[in-house]
Amino acid sequence: MMSINDDSILLFEYFTASGEKDKCIISEAESLIFSLLDDLKDYDVTIVLNESYKEIIGDYDHVTPIFIDGDVIPWLEKNAANFKKAIFIAAENNNNLYNITKILEENNVKIYNSSSEACYNSSDKFISYELLYKIVPQPRTFKLKIDKVGYWKRALENLYKKWHAEKPLDDLKLIIKPLVGVDCENIKIINSVDDLDYSLEKIFLPGSRVIVQEFIEGTDISVSLLCDGDTAIPISLNKQIIDLKEDKGTYLGGQIPFESKFKNLAFETAIKAVGAIGGLKGFVGVDLIISNDEKDIEDVYVLEINSRFTTPYVGLKKISNINIGSSIIDLIDGNVDIKDLNEKIDLTGKIEFKKSGDNLVIRSIQV
Repeated sequence: MMSINDDSILLFEYFTASGEKDKCIISEAESLIFSLLDDLKDYDVTIVLNESYKEIIGDYDHVTPIFIDGDVIPWLEKNAANFKKAIFIAAENNNNLYNITKILEENNVKIYNSSSEACYNSSDKFISYELLYKIVPQPRTFKLKIDKVGYWKRALENLYKKWHAEKPLDDLKLIIKPLVGVDCENIKIINSVDDLDYSLEKIFLPGSRVIVQEFIEGTDISVSLLCDGDTAIPISLNKQIIDLKEDKGTYLGGQIPFESKFKNLAFETAIKAVGAIGGLKGFVGVDLIISNDEKDIEDVYVLEINSRFTTPYVGLKKISNINIGSSIIDLIDGNVDIKDLNEKIDLTGKIEFKKSGDNLVIRSIQV
């Protein structure tokens, strides 16, 4: 049985702990884990890294590294009970975020992340749509199963005609996404009813469950928040630059903070959305879009909730006047009131994110 300092906080990021080598995500993963590691410099930390990432960890007086060979989830199943506290970074792929949270909860580990129920409810895009229904504006949304026979095609044709009849639009578009997915992976944009062919089965295998949404043109934004499980406070409004093709979406970067006349509306909408899910804790992101329809009537729509650390955290660490990672620990430990924390938060600069090849480039912008 390993000997761990009782005050040590278990820290890991899924990809670097599991040895994943997807170049598109590793630069963001490393930026996130080292930002959090630096924020927790006043705590005893035990970090889990895969043997293949052994070289990326430097010398830290407050850090005890554990190097593993293989996926971090089986390792957690065997070793989580040795820890009392944990904070981690993971995404929704393959339900990793939910599964990791559930393992830690079942081993009575205090986590400085959202509850497993909150992770489950926000990871499943249709469940979160239903929980947010009539609470915040959302695109029209429908759940569908890609069946082997091809009945899905007729269902989509009927849905397209129904939505067009309810709200006639000359350019009604649909966007199809995995029920549980991340970062615009595996999407399909339907520009018209004539686009409904069986090529969809090349993206979503038979048996896949997907959501179909009305595609809303506009400006992609997100709100980063801190949450204590009941109350949420917004830290920043962020612009997202996303390249959407007919069958793929790519995150190209963004800007923090983003100046917009819709800032307050976006904040209010994000707070309502987080409150409707319940159990969201620590760092949370809400993806929204500022819509501009044919009548020049603009509104803010919620697209999804990320019950986890997201890329803006890396930039906010550089320009926030508070230590976000440490504040999360204090908030969930009850050492600080979220209302008091809200009055202290200020941003002292502007950050730009850009994807350059497989790397995420982060730079400060003069203001």
